[in-house]
Amino acid sequence: MMKLSFKDLRVWTKGIELVDIVYRITEGFPKNELYGLTSQSRRSAVSIPSNIAEGSQRTSDKEFGNYILIAKGSLAELHTQMIIANRRGWLNSSKEKDLFTIIDDLSKMLYSLRKKLNTERGARITER
Repeated sequence: MMKLSFKDLRVWTKGIELVDIVYRITEGFPKNELYGLTSQSRRSAVSIPSNIAEGSQRTSDKEFGNYILIAKGSLAELHTQMIIANRRGWLNSSKEKDLFTIIDDLSKMLYSLRKKLNTERGARITER
């Protein structure tokens, strides 16, 4: 079982960085999206480091791995929402590049962490 505080995990730190970026980006969304894409994007973003933190406090690597899968799902949800925002013209090119780079990096980090958790308990990972 991994014995690190969630605050010591680079993947959690990257998730917090993504939350900050999503909040800054969504501040520029149209006001009529406050309860739509703005709110949904922020919830998805916050869910990523929150699930990493919660999972890290579980009693087994298997449980932690399940929370990593939930974080990966939230990341995919956020990625979709940001694609929609981009198609609506609500992202500028510099924000878009940084955002999608961080999303890709975080996806790889979550995959690696889940793989490590599964390897430590002798299980084989199945990527979804």
